[in-house]
Amino acid sequence: MSSETVTKTGAVIIAAESVTKAFTAPDGRALPVLDGVSFTLSEGEIVALLGKSGSGKSTLLRCVAGLIAPSSGLVSYRGTPLNGANPGVAMVFQTFALLPWLTVQQNVELGLEARGVPQAERADRALKAIDTIGLDGFESAYPKELSGGMRQRVGFARAIVTEPDALLMDEPFSALDVLTAENLRNELVKLWEGHGAPVKSILIVTHNIEEAVLLADRVLVLSSNPGRIKAELTVGLPRPRDRHNARFEALVDTIYGILTGREQPAVAALEAAEAGGAGPGAAAAVPAADRPHALTLTSGPLPDVSPGGLAGLLEILAARGGKDGLAEIADDLSFEIDDLLPLTDAAVLLRMARIDGSDIELTADGKEFAAADILTSKQLFARQAARCAPLVRAIVQALAATEDHTLREGFFLDVLRRGFSPQEARRQLDTAIDWGRYAELYDYDSDDEELTLEPGAAGYL
Repeated sequence: MSSETVTKTGAVIIAAESVTKAFTAPDGRALPVLDGVSFTLSEGEIVALLGKSGSGKSTLLRCVAGLIAPSSGLVSYRGTPLNGANPGVAMVFQTFALLPWLTVQQNVELGLEARGVPQAERADRALKAIDTIGLDGFESAYPKELSGGMRQRVGFARAIVTEPDALLMDEPFSALDVLTAENLRNELVKLWEGHGAPVKSILIVTHNIEEAVLLADRVLVLSSNPGRIKAELTVGLPRPRDRHNARFEALVDTIYGILTGREQPAVAALEAAEAGGAGPGAAAAVPAADRPHALTLTSGPLPDVSPGGLAGLLEILAARGGKDGLAEIADDLSFEIDDLLPLTDAAVLLRMARIDGSDIELTADGKEFAAADILTSKQLFARQAARCAPLVRAIVQALAATEDHTLREGFFLDVLRRGFSPQEARRQLDTAIDWGRYAELYDYDSDDEELTLEPGAAGYL
């Protein structure tokens, strides 16, 4: 028996209740991806799931679609718990997922064919969907003949042709160039506002903050490793939305603050904007905490950035007077959140920058690094990495403790696998090797798979 719930927006289409998902590592350990996630998706609304890499947002979307089952908790469709594929949803994927040997029309008809829809009706509905998303005239074309934007239009047509209650979109614009992505977002808004898309609700996964605020009625911000809902924000702006609107800018700044762990000043800025106050940036500065790091291999994972990328961010900040808004930097560089936040995480980890509300500001160490010559900057990086990056520090300590100052990489991978998946353990070690070699703290022999301490490196501890 189903028990349909109705909200102010409309009937609840999808409800996730305490959804937890863990995968099993090769050694049998549970690797948590989602932890106790609850939310609803109702008729008449667009909801965005926003988070960094590792927040489990795509896993959550697949739980909603019924493609994978939660480890605990449940997902319901119109009050009925799922025990298989969700009958009321359709998905649009980041990678288009078109079958190259089928024409546009045949790709769009796939879902209808799987549902046993007769051929004549199938063709009629597919042609209408193709016309709706602006690909009329390309029915007989093959995917190889289409641009990326046109391929994604086929993905949209294939999804809406089944007239689902909920359209699920997994970063549908991230594989497209900036202009094409913006065009498709605008067309999606027009279809939604004009009721041209035969769907009752949309759930979109994204790591692009502005995209979430442009499209969604509600934004659910997920934390990482494991994913939990860290915040829920109501956008409350009419569509189409103006990026320069004070509330729009404040929402973007607020979400940046939440994702970088500085919720209170960011939320204060949003409240000030809503109250007609000083607007974004009005909150008092809150210095980044100078937290000590435990000397273990699995504490404080290293952001997946190169020393060169980090140096570039610090040099950009120095050229901007040492402080600027995260949103402004991302916008000027045409970056998305997954591009910029790992760099800011690395800068904060190495105490070369601090987060101040929605701004990032160079510390004294960061200013010194940005102004230094190549040799001096390498020495400064070595000092900060050995002191502040737990994995780099632990590697230096372990190598210093051996008689010949050499250890095989397998030793570090075995320890890292106690806290990370095998793939993430490998990535963590690769990043640490990259940082340590740049800093001349240790060398790595890929043939022998050995790390060797460089002379004088222990002096940085």
